[in-house]
Amino acid sequence: TENTSKLRSSTANNLEGVGRAYDEYSSCSGSSRAAGMNGNGPGNLVDPLEDPVPGLGTYEDFNTIDWVREKSKDRDRHREITNKSRQSTVALLHSVSDAFSGWLLMLLVGLMSGALAGGIDIAAHWLTDMKDGVCLIGFWFNHEHCCWTSNETTFQERDRCPQWQSWAELITGTSEGAFAYIVNYVMYIFWALLFSFLAVILVRAFAPYACGSGIPEIKTILSGFIIRGYLGKWTLIIKTITLVLAVSSGLSLGKEGPLVHVACCCANILCHLFTKYRKNEAKRREVLSAAAAVGVSVAFGAPIGGVLFSLEEVSYYFPLKTLWRSFFAALVAAFTLRSINPFGNSRLVLFYVEFHAPWHLVELGPFILLGIFGGLWGALFIRANIAWCRRRKSTRLGHYPVIEVLVVAALTAVIAYPNSYTRMSGAELISELFNDCSLLDSSQLCGYKQVSCAEDLADRPAGPGLYTALWQLALALIFKMMITVITFGMKVGADEFPSGLFIPSMAVGAIAGRLLGVGMEQLAYYNHDWFIFKGWCSPGADCITPGLYAMVGAAACLGGVTRMTVSLVVHHVRADWRLEYIVPLMAATMTSKWVADAFGREGIYEAHIRLNGYPFLEPKEEFEHSSLAVDVMRPRRSDPALAVLTQEGMTVGEVEALVESTHYSGFPVVVSQESQRLVGFVLRRDLLISIDNARKRQEGVVSASQVVFTEHAPAQAAEAPPPLRLRGIMDLSPFTVTDHTPMDITVDIFRKLGLRQCLVTHNGRLLGIITKKDILKHMAQIANRDPDSILFN
Repeated sequence: TENTSKLRSSTANNLEGVGRAYDEYSSCSGSSRAAGMNGNGPGNLVDPLEDPVPGLGTYEDFNTIDWVREKSKDRDRHREITNKSRQSTVALLHSVSDAFSGWLLMLLVGLMSGALAGGIDIAAHWLTDMKDGVCLIGFWFNHEHCCWTSNETTFQERDRCPQWQSWAELITGTSEGAFAYIVNYVMYIFWALLFSFLAVILVRAFAPYACGSGIPEIKTILSGFIIRGYLGKWTLIIKTITLVLAVSSGLSLGKEGPLVHVACCCANILCHLFTKYRKNEAKRREVLSAAAAVGVSVAFGAPIGGVLFSLEEVSYYFPLKTLWRSFFAALVAAFTLRSINPFGNSRLVLFYVEFHAPWHLVELGPFILLGIFGGLWGALFIRANIAWCRRRKSTRLGHYPVIEVLVVAALTAVIAYPNSYTRMSGAELISELFNDCSLLDSSQLCGYKQVSCAEDLADRPAGPGLYTALWQLALALIFKMMITVITFGMKVGADEFPSGLFIPSMAVGAIAGRLLGVGMEQLAYYNHDWFIFKGWCSPGADCITPGLYAMVGAAACLGGVTRMTVSLVVHHVRADWRLEYIVPLMAATMTSKWVADAFGREGIYEAHIRLNGYPFLEPKEEFEHSSLAVDVMRPRRSDPALAVLTQEGMTVGEVEALVESTHYSGFPVVVSQESQRLVGFVLRRDLLISIDNARKRQEGVVSASQVVFTEHAPAQAAEAPPPLRLRGIMDLSPFTVTDHTPMDITVDIFRKLGLRQCLVTHNGRLLGIITKKDILKHMAQIANRDPDSILFN
């Protein structure tokens, strides 16, 4: 919504589906009073500070908040509470409760998110096992719990017991033979289709915002954008249910990313219990930043990693107070999840491992090689996924989301079932790949030839079982790489399916790492006398740990896709608490980031933010162009004049006509049309609410009444209607830059202060306006992208 007729019509067409114009002319208030109110209250119109006008100082849907104004409101509120606390005991108790409310809210967010995550883990494990069979002593038991109390299990088949029967055993009475295999195959496909169908129907019918991982939208919301309902109660309910169904369907997706969305929904709902957070959008975003840390904490069992993830990846504004509260909330959530014990192993995560052999300096070469693979995979995945998503949005393919989900689910189930490594869930696959084989391990990946009992855990030659597993893993790697691109793309272009990317990306890297690790292990076993092995890998020694290679590969691929570094290393260190493995993880993660950045600096979430046209000013992106503020501001030389209000001389009718004829979210106030000296800035929403309130509560206010933004009303004729004084809603200190301010400085001002706009002046005279969208469009032009793509799509 620019101040030109051309862009005015373009914006109206683009935002017709949204129903509101995006906030281009919006306040950059730096006022010292709440809600940007400065000066004296207007005439008989009640001062909003003493008798708040409903809706004054609030924001419409698909609008950007004014960080400066919101922080000013909170400072004034805190100052008022502090002053009153010295007057009475009741006020002092109120001050203490207000200070403690933030910690109480963090406690509730941690408890609620941890409980929901535990329930999701238990339900997903149960439904995943239901595709294979059912427990006779209680259908609500999953496979592992069903066989826990059985005395009839064997060491070779510890997962089989009479209490658990496959669908073939229930239907045909036997688990052997081709017909039994076909029955189990068909039932696996049936349950996969049923779970995916239920998930897509529930999302489309009740909560369209429950689709996708939610992290791109969470990042946009934390930057100050408002999307009503995205963090609402219906989104939370449907996201929780459909996340279980989506993971259980067997599609190549995970629940870890969407758990960030679930935790933010919990925080947003609980914020309404506290006035301080309910009425202040900036304070609420501090809570949402902490909730993002909680989501990762319960997803990976890494409270510290969750805090670092919020700081590194999703948060736009992260003060020190939020850091402490994020740590506390993540700790509470992890404790709650540990108390529920969803995995039955007294651990916070399913794939907890303990490696026993140290790594050697020579192994840094293969670790860096895994980092290169992760970077290449990340760059390839982002480009392929974005290309697939664009194709869905521009063709009829995206018009039938239910059919698309069912087709992808059926294709995944048909291909995945014959291969045991694609049939199991992503978390189980990663746990299997991280496994450090012992002599008593019955896993196929531990199918080594037993040479002598004295070798214990030493490197051993591969047996037939291991060779079979390696072929299956190679096929699983190809399948996972292809199907993940398609599955994660289903969330764009239609509202249909909840999906996460963490586990599929980690699975790809873990498979590649395990393959490389086994190869290195066999190479060392048969070539102990080589120069690279001589001196540290003697015969009969435990030299290579394939599970460590899998863990490093998982970190490398996830880093290549998301471009996370610090938080990612902490996530993976918690899988094995021996800090000696932190160097391989750091080397692989940094290598993957460098390689991926060589093909493009955007991670997958930033790419989807740009694909959807969200108004997000990326804090990591460098602005290196030498343009000035005058080159970016509106109006341009060929554009119509800037729409402004004068501090006196305009009537209520003229103001209403100006507001109705434009879509701007705010208007500069100048001394007069001739002088154009800047006085302040008024929000469109506050202006309309104040005029409507004055018509109802102030006598004599008609269309002919003058609108005055000065401290004292000018002299008027005796028969003239009383003026409407609106100085109280005007921001007397809007942020301004001069016309020769470099744009790199202007961009930094927007990022660090969270501005929606700045006014451009020359010697105090108003020249134009620069909005957040103007900057985004200018940066898109510099990058040779379509500037009109910066719209909420």
